[in-house]
Amino acid sequence: MSRSRRLPDSVARLLVVFAFLAGGAVLVRSFVVPASLKEPGHHRHSTMAREAARPALYAGSETCRDCHDDVASRKASGYHRGLACESCHGPARAHVDDPGSVTPPAPRTRAFCPVCHAYDPARPTGFPQIQPVLHNPRKPCAGCHDPHDPRPPELPRECGACHAAIARTKAVSPHALLPCTTCHDVPREHRSVPRVAKATKPAEKAFCGRCHAERSPVAEAPKVDVESHGGKYVCWDCHYPHLPEAHPWTAESS
Repeated sequence: MSRSRRLPDSVARLLVVFAFLAGGAVLVRSFVVPASLKEPGHHRHSTMAREAARPALYAGSETCRDCHDDVASRKASGYHRGLACESCHGPARAHVDDPGSVTPPAPRTRAFCPVCHAYDPARPTGFPQIQPVLHNPRKPCAGCHDPHDPRPPELPRECGACHAAIARTKAVSPHALLPCTTCHDVPREHRSVPRVAKATKPAEKAFCGRCHAERSPVAEAPKVDVESHGGKYVCWDCHYPHLPEAHPWTAESS
């Protein structure tokens, strides 16, 4: 006497779902997907024709140089040498085709330059940044800086001109009265080419020990046994140098 075998309900339901999805995929491919998407290869053949039919909006910096060679030469040796002309002036193809009637915009408002140069901690070290509210407020950037060679009219005298966030933090810290050059050797060229001539940073615990070691002659500085304090870690692993407060776990371990 044979016994009929019946699929478990869970397996039967799963098969129904698979059949429904497979049928839906076939229907979508047959009636919804364009024929060009079914063609073999990495790209649709219609893509090239579609993109080629779009009107050209950008002319490219090399085209700008044909008429503005004096500006292009000045820009080529300035800080904006890697920036395309149309990054600031917008698409210029129409201007190239009809220069007498179409003039590209030249940004004059103060809001334009801070799009790149307003302070942002995520930007690379040495990138020129300002606090727009504090830096020559209400004056247009082009009044002091030539946009094609935006060197400052005079070099910054204080570190806070470029490192405003650090300067504000340090101003309320125990290190407030220490000149930045106490801990950093700053080449003269750092003020004009900060990303090329970089300031030095302490590399060893012994540097902080000049003030904070037990036998340091600096009487007002807190003292620790530099050799044992913090174990294998350097001082700035636990203490932010510009605001070197002692954390609870640091105090307990000292």
